[in-house]
Amino acid sequence: MKQLLEILQSGAAYLEKRKIEEARLNMEHLLAHVLGCRRLDLYLRFNESIPEAQLTTLRELLRRRGEGEPLQHLLGTVEFCGHELICDHRALIPRPETETLVELILKKFAVPPARVLDMATGSGCIGLSLAKAWPAIEIILADISEDALDLARLNASRLGITPKFIRSDLFEKITGTFDLIVANLPYIPTAEIQTLRPEVKRDPHIALDGGPDGLRIVESFLNDALPHLNTGALIALELGHDQGPPVVTRCTELGYRNAVTAADLSGIHRFVFATAPECKAEHVAAELTAPPSLPA
Repeated sequence: MKQLLEILQSGAAYLEKRKIEEARLNMEHLLAHVLGCRRLDLYLRFNESIPEAQLTTLRELLRRRGEGEPLQHLLGTVEFCGHELICDHRALIPRPETETLVELILKKFAVPPARVLDMATGSGCIGLSLAKAWPAIEIILADISEDALDLARLNASRLGITPKFIRSDLFEKITGTFDLIVANLPYIPTAEIQTLRPEVKRDPHIALDGGPDGLRIVESFLNDALPHLNTGALIALELGHDQGPPVVTRCTELGYRNAVTAADLSGIHRFVFATAPECKAEHVAAELTAPPSLPA
């Protein structure tokens, strides 16, 4: 039987040869997963011998990771805002930058909003994290994909939350108005999808493809959200690295107020926040005078 440290080093070298980023960290996660321990516990077990049965399981996971299967899919879970969520091929993998979006939203409300919509919810990571922080809110998780909603239901059950789930193409089946609408919509330009890292391309295509300029779905969202916003309501969006400024411009053209970008922890202004127009008349005027689409 091989010792743990030897296995860790050889596995990391295997992943490095296959151009896997953070190979050592990936190997630590996989080894801890197979051994059923915390990653940091590995450092106390370097001299232990690993049984062949566990090595067989580990080799298969290493092979799949080396072929570009996401680490989170192999582990089956991902930590997001302090909660462990189920993660698989049915929805986007929750990412650290989206945790920042949740943190920014929480800071913007001195009093929790009464009614919240998480549009294009995917795994449910945003909406469920908000519901855990604000237990009294009414929250709706909406997505065009029934597979994604099934995953969000599993995560809601895991966290002990009972939101309402709606399968809807944007606002097609959404009724009523909200105090907060948050969305992490598809925003990758179609032509760029094939250039993404192998792990990202394992995400559902429908959750990535934002049309020719990446903003086709965002444009529809901004227009269709207007009738569903209470006075003073907030919209919050996650976008691509260079899409914040044109989306702020479009928000202003449509009558949204106080449209601004906000940065993630890397300093990339990928988030947009805007407040609802003060009255429906502003909606109508904006729709009649605004250009037909977001700038390229």
